[in-house]
Amino acid sequence: MTSPGPFSIASLILCTVVPLTAQQPRARDLGVPFEGTPGPLNAITDVAGVEVGHATLVRGSGPVVIGEGPVRTGVTAVWPRGREVPDPVYAAWFTLNGDGEMTGTTWVRDSGIMEGPVMITNTLSVGVVHHAVIRWGVARGIERGAGPWLAALPVVGETWDGTLNDIRGQHVTEADALAAMEAARGGPVAEGNVGGGTGMICHRFKGGIGTSSRVVQVADERYTLGVLVQCNYGGREPFRVAGVPVGREIADLMPERPGG
Repeated sequence: MTSPGPFSIASLILCTVVPLTAQQPRARDLGVPFEGTPGPLNAITDVAGVEVGHATLVRGSGPVVIGEGPVRTGVTAVWPRGREVPDPVYAAWFTLNGDGEMTGTTWVRDSGIMEGPVMITNTLSVGVVHHAVIRWGVARGIERGAGPWLAALPVVGETWDGTLNDIRGQHVTEADALAAMEAARGGPVAEGNVGGGTGMICHRFKGGIGTSSRVVQVADERYTLGVLVQCNYGGREPFRVAGVPVGREIADLMPERPGG
C-alpha cells in the first residue's frame, strides 16, 4: 500500500441521471460577506485532485406512494485523489449528535487513512451504494490486472430525505451510484438539488449540496481547505447568514407540506 503523501485538506460534512438546471447565484455573488479568502472556484475541487460527481433522480409528483414515488433523491461521489489514483489519503471522522450512519469509519479510526470515494445518499440507500463501490473496485482491478482496485471498506454517509422523497421505495440503484462515481470531475461543483442532496431540507428551507473553500497561511506554507456538505438539519429559528438571524426575521414564511 502506498503511503499517503502531503496534500491540501478536503473536508466532507454530512449534515436515471437528469440534466442540471443553470446554477443559481451563490451567497457571495449576492454580496453576502464571509470571512476568509476562497479558492478560485470556492469549492472542494480547489483542493488539488479532488473530483465530485452526482446522480440525480427526479420522478413523479403528488402524495408519497411507497414503491412508486414521487422520487427526489440521488447519490454524490467525492474522490479525494480522483478516480484514477487508488492511493489512500489521511482521514478522520467526527459525529456531532450520534445520529446518522457512515460506513468504513472503524478502518478510518484505526488506521487514519481511507481509499476510494466518499459517497453520500439517503438513509435507506446506504447498502446499495456500498455494494456499488465494491463492484466498481473489483471491476477496475480486473480491468487493470492489478487485483482489487480499492479495499472493500467503502465510506458511505447518509441523511434522511423522506419528507420529499419516497425513501421507503428505495429507488436508488447500483447503476445510479456507479453513474455518480463515473461522472466525477474537477472544476465547478453543481450545488443545491443534485445528487444525494436532491430531497434534503435544512432549517425548514430546501436544503441540498453545498461546497466552499478557503486558502489559509500556516507559517511559511499555504493550504487549501475544501468542504462539501449535504445539509439536512435544523429548525427555522436558529438559521443565520453571516451572523444575521434570518430565520427569526422570516419565521412567518413557512412552506406548506403537500396535502396540508
